[in-house]
Amino acid sequence: MKYHLTIKLIALGFICTFLAASCVKEGPMGMAGLDGADGADGKDGADGNVTCMVCHSSDNIDFITGQFAMSVHKSGVNAVDYAGGRSYCAECHSHEGFVQYAEFGEVLGDISNPNAWRCGTCHGLHKTFESVDYALRLSDPVVAIFDSNVTMDLMGNSNLCANCHQSRRAGPEDVDQYSRSGALVDAANNGLYAITSTHYGPHHGAQANVVAGVGFVEIPGSVDYPQAGTAKHLSEDASCVGCHMYEYANRQGGHTWNPSLKSCNDCHGVESTNFDYGGVQSDIHDKLEELRDKLLALGVIEWVEEDQAYEPVVGTYPIIQAEAFFNWIGIEEDRSLGVHNPKYVRALLINTLEALEQ
Repeated sequence: MKYHLTIKLIALGFICTFLAASCVKEGPMGMAGLDGADGADGKDGADGNVTCMVCHSSDNIDFITGQFAMSVHKSGVNAVDYAGGRSYCAECHSHEGFVQYAEFGEVLGDISNPNAWRCGTCHGLHKTFESVDYALRLSDPVVAIFDSNVTMDLMGNSNLCANCHQSRRAGPEDVDQYSRSGALVDAANNGLYAITSTHYGPHHGAQANVVAGVGFVEIPGSVDYPQAGTAKHLSEDASCVGCHMYEYANRQGGHTWNPSLKSCNDCHGVESTNFDYGGVQSDIHDKLEELRDKLLALGVIEWVEEDQAYEPVVGTYPIIQAEAFFNWIGIEEDRSLGVHNPKYVRALLINTLEALEQ
C-alpha cells in the first residue's frame, strides 16, 4: 500500500513541475538602444604574399642558392675541416659555432660534427617582417677582438661580416706577455721581440680592420695616417654589402660575395675592366712585394713548400722587424691590394718600408 502511495506522489510532483514551467511566458522585447561609437580602425598588416615571397619564393631561393654555391664560404675545406670543431675557432669556422656565438656571445664547447656555413648561419628569425628585415643574426657595431676598447662600425648589415673578418691579435707594440698570439716581448726590454709560432700574425682575413683603419702597427714615417673611420668605403653604397652583394652579374655580387666590378664602375662612373682604379692595386702590389723581399732578406719569413705560403721564422728579432711582418701579412691577407682603404694601406706600407731602412 505504502509503495503505491509513493509512486503516486512522485508522479504528482512531475505533473506539477510541468504545469508550472508551461505557465511562464516571455514578455515583449523592448526598443533597441543607440549604437555605440565605432572603434578605431586597426592597422592593416603587410600582405605576406608580397613581403615574404620577395625572398622566400622558390625561384628566388634557387637563385640565391646557386650564387652561394660559387662562394668560398660554401666550401668547408677553407675552414671547417681544419678548425670548425675547436671551441676557440668554431665561432667563425663552422655553422654551429657562429650560431652559438650570435645567440650566447660565446661558443659553448667543441663541436662534435661541424658543418660549413649555410643560410641559417647568418639569417635567424625576423624581427619586424618588413622588406628591409633580413633577419641577420648580428648587425651592431663590433667590439674588436684585438682591443676591447675599439669598436668598429662598418655600416649596418656590413657589421655582420666584421664579426669574423677582423684581427684576432694586436700588433707587437701592444703585446707584453706570452699569449695565444705566439709572440713575446723580451723581458729585458731591450727592443727585441720573440716570434714563437709560425702562425703568428693578425690571423687570416682582417678586412674589417683595413676598412675601419685600425689594428695595424702605425709606425711613424713620412706619410700621415688618416683618421680611423674616415675611409671612403665606410658608406652605405660602398660598404661590404654595397660592393660584395651588389646586384648579381657575371659571377660577382649577390650571395657569391665576390666583389662586383659593376658596383665599382657604377659608383665611380667609369667603365673599367678591373679593380685597379687610379693604379691603386698596382702600387700596393709593388710595395707589398718590396716589403716581402726585405723580410725574406732579414730572415723574418721563409717560403714553406708544404703549405704553399710565406710564414714567419720562429726566432727573436728587433721589434721593428716583427712589426713590419705584422703589417705585411695583414695587408697581404686582406687581399684587396689596398682597395678597401687606399690611404691607410699606403701609409702603413711606406712608413714600414722606411723604418726598415734605418
